[in-house]
Amino acid sequence: MVSVQTASPVTTPHQPRRSWRVVDIVVAAVIAVACGVIFWAWNLAYAGLSPAFAAFPPSSALVAGMWLFPAVLGGLIIRRPGAALFTELVAATVSALLGSQFGLTVLASGLVQGLGAELVLLAFLYRRFTLPVALLAGVLTGIFGGINDAFIFNWFPEYTLEWKLIYVGLVGVSGLVIAGLLSWLATRGLAATGALSALPSRRAHQEPVV
Repeated sequence: MVSVQTASPVTTPHQPRRSWRVVDIVVAAVIAVACGVIFWAWNLAYAGLSPAFAAFPPSSALVAGMWLFPAVLGGLIIRRPGAALFTELVAATVSALLGSQFGLTVLASGLVQGLGAELVLLAFLYRRFTLPVALLAGVLTGIFGGINDAFIFNWFPEYTLEWKLIYVGLVGVSGLVIAGLLSWLATRGLAATGALSALPSRRAHQEPVV
């Protein structure tokens, strides 16, 4: 009698799951809506900060990271392809619906900014979510956003080319600190509380920094 053995399927336990689950969609939507409300409040506060940047207008870019962080935060928490782009775009949509002084242009801005973080996470195949990756995502989100503001939409026609380039660089710095560093710290903090227990980022607080 000849016994036939069927080959067991090859498994790769360390390969990250790429498909979205219902819980991923729900959490990403909750994060995006909360960030959209923050956007709306920040839009109102930003209008009152103009005098603080009067001496050197491009310095206003240093607080632009407040419009960038949902992309990095969503990407770090959800860890699915498209999460950074989804979170930033939905947050921008909520901001527009609540009444942004920038109108529907925030949708295009959200798309461009989210794409910056998404490309970084894609470059690492959605497998690395360390501090350097988060910082890089924040920087690229800022650079994309700065280019969109200064050159595509040309919000500052009075700026010289030098000022526009400085603005883009400062948005990158703001993205590094606010969108990159703070989002990474927030993800680790939330993971430590157990709030991310149903997500791939549930052990983020135990992961190596680099």
